[in-house]
Amino acid sequence: MFCVLIDFPLNSHLTTLASIHKIHHTLHRLNLTEDVGQDSHPSACCSRAMPPRKKRRTSAGDDMSAKKSRQDSVFRKHETPQICEEETFSSKRCLEWFYEYAGCDDVVGPEGMEKFCEDIGVEPENVVMLVLAWKLDAQSMGYFTLQEWLRGMGSLQCDSTERLRNSLDYLRSVLNESTSFKLIYRYAFDFARCGNESSQNVLTGQEKDQRSLDLNTAKCMLGLLLGKTWSLFPVFNQFLEQSKYKVVNKDQWCNVLEFSRTINLDLSNYDEDGAWPVLLDEFVEWYKERQMS
Repeated sequence: MFCVLIDFPLNSHLTTLASIHKIHHTLHRLNLTEDVGQDSHPSACCSRAMPPRKKRRTSAGDDMSAKKSRQDSVFRKHETPQICEEETFSSKRCLEWFYEYAGCDDVVGPEGMEKFCEDIGVEPENVVMLVLAWKLDAQSMGYFTLQEWLRGMGSLQCDSTERLRNSLDYLRSVLNESTSFKLIYRYAFDFARCGNESSQNVLTGQEKDQRSLDLNTAKCMLGLLLGKTWSLFPVFNQFLEQSKYKVVNKDQWCNVLEFSRTINLDLSNYDEDGAWPVLLDEFVEWYKERQMS
């Protein structure tokens, strides 16, 4: 009886040990024994099964690239408005530029015009000055009013000497456009006529409604516009010098351009019965007689 009583606690103890061993074996198979032993907190198992992600350490090169990118971004934010400001036409700057040549007046006169031409590097007699006057829609040769200046320079987006210099090639190229050249040619007559009219008014103190150009002015303007493109111009100029004409009216002026564009150099396609002015009929007759002699 005593032996049986002693066996009972022993068997119970062995059973308990077996259970513990079984549990330990199971945990060992699952590779969890270390965590159970070290930390019985449930999160220990989870942290062991799914180890936390380690943050990627940035290299020195990455830090420099990120810093440079931020600096470039800040620079662009400050740079863009500055560029736009420099490229934008300024009416205030254009006005100040005008008064450099006008002084206290609201018009650039001959003296200011001379300085203006010197600053932009163009002779007053250069054809590009005629194109510029056309762009400004100037009404009198040798003068630019404040209104003409602001309107014309605004259309060209020029508010300084440097910008106008950079636009000179464009102004010259306009002469190569057939339609624009015709407009400039027609404009030149009225431009020169008004210039002469203003000069006459100053000299005589009288208002004159001048409808024609004096011959010398007409020859100068024709030479400026057609001298380099019309092969017959030198001969036509000689004809005018020895002719009875003292002035050239607008109809004659416009027909000279049409003549230079459509009539052959040998005048073979000239129609004497056409609607040409007498001035050109007489030129053709004079030229043919000269060729025969």
